[in-house]
Amino acid sequence: MLKVLFVCMGNICRSPTAHGVFEQAVKAAGLIDRIQVESAGTHAYHIGESPDPRSSQVARRRGVDLAYIRAQKVNSADFEEYDYILAMDRDNYRNLEQICPPEHLQKVQLFLEYAPHLNEIEVPDPYYGGAHGFERVLDMVEAASEGLLNHIQKRHF
Repeated sequence: MLKVLFVCMGNICRSPTAHGVFEQAVKAAGLIDRIQVESAGTHAYHIGESPDPRSSQVARRRGVDLAYIRAQKVNSADFEEYDYILAMDRDNYRNLEQICPPEHLQKVQLFLEYAPHLNEIEVPDPYYGGAHGFERVLDMVEAASEGLLNHIQKRHF
């Protein structure tokens, strides 16, 4: 089983959106029995909470359900367990680097590396903005999810 972990700060906006979108893509590709998807935050602000209602609403309009996702914090065992640990931005990437054992650093990447055509490297945090920010995040996540799934299929299957 290949395991993918999406990471943002609080695990209520960007990473659960990526979790839901990528898991749906994995299901559509018929790989749900071969790829496990999860999300977490680098901070413990929202442990146990559902995704931000704005994230859920935007995702639902595009046919993606986030209702089953609950916020959790990255822990040291995640670096051993997951094959891909994908940070939404540089700050969370640095946070992950600081706690990651050296032998697992190659697993930590920026998620948008899988969408080079976007010419951006960070998924912006939409939390303090309006609805447009959540739409933009979903656009970016969809593009990077497609690139990530293509990469995984070529490399692992």
